[in-house]
Amino acid sequence: MRRPRTTRTCVDAVPYPAPMDLIDHADEIRTLLEAPSPAVLTVYRPDGAAHVSPVWLRVTGDDFEVVIAARDRKLAYLERDPRCGLLVFETTPPFRGVEVRAKAALSLDGVAAARLAIASRNLGTEGGRRFADQRDDRGFVLRLPAGDAKTWDLRAILPS
Repeated sequence: MRRPRTTRTCVDAVPYPAPMDLIDHADEIRTLLEAPSPAVLTVYRPDGAAHVSPVWLRVTGDDFEVVIAARDRKLAYLERDPRCGLLVFETTPPFRGVEVRAKAALSLDGVAAARLAIASRNLGTEGGRRFADQRDDRGFVLRLPAGDAKTWDLRAILPS
């Protein structure tokens, strides 16, 4: 009987570039953060399992902001365990990304304005207004400090 392999060696492995602080590389990553880039939020269920979901976001001053509806299960998870991770990335070269891991700060302030700004960023002015008008103002703004963010791009390892 054949034993399963417990380790795996990658002969041609290329090391990924080290992550960089967002604050030190803000200009290099600005276009990613201003675009309607894909993003996912990870929160933790009561059993400790990760709950990962796509989100829309914006960056304002020193924070990443995500609007969470009042009845969204992510809200209950965050109230129980405020640890979370946000990952923003692009699907075209140079495949830049931003990751922030922090404890969530939830606020009732500015929900409608944040929802409108975030929806408009993703759907355009008219589409964003229609989207925001279909929602009620209940919910929370999740804020994560940009100072905790790390960035990367894969330019150094892409074929030329």
